[in-house]
Amino acid sequence: MKFSRKASANWKGTGKEGKGSITTESGVLEKVKYAYKTRFEDEAGTNPEELIGAAHAGCFTMQLSFLLTEEGFTPTNLDTEAKVTFEDGSITKVELTLTGEVEGIDEEKFIEIATKSKEICPISKLLDTEITLDATLK
Repeated sequence: MKFSRKASANWKGTGKEGKGSITTESGVLEKVKYAYKTRFEDEAGTNPEELIGAAHAGCFTMQLSFLLTEEGFTPTNLDTEAKVTFEDGSITKVELTLTGEVEGIDEEKFIEIATKSKEICPISKLLDTEITLDATLK
């Protein structure tokens, strides 16, 4: 399977005083505001690190669902948080925190499949940084 997806960014002004917007092909993000203050301070809007976190959490969780299904398990609920750490001009770490509800699976097997998902999810493979996983089975 091969496909492409598009997103675009627009920026006006200097790095610190300027403002921009991000739009995705799907229309889910439509001229969503981003700026210095949305990235480095607490102003409302988005930022690249938050978007990477969302992409990674979504990709990892969907990959996990596929792998669980291949192993004969049906996930009832999978919740993943991705904490992206930006430090000294680089993304230095992504911490995945997973809580899952899966009937008939033991914790060891759940962690094994979750770890494999972390390794093979396309966003994990894209990122050149440390990726950790804390998985809990309910």
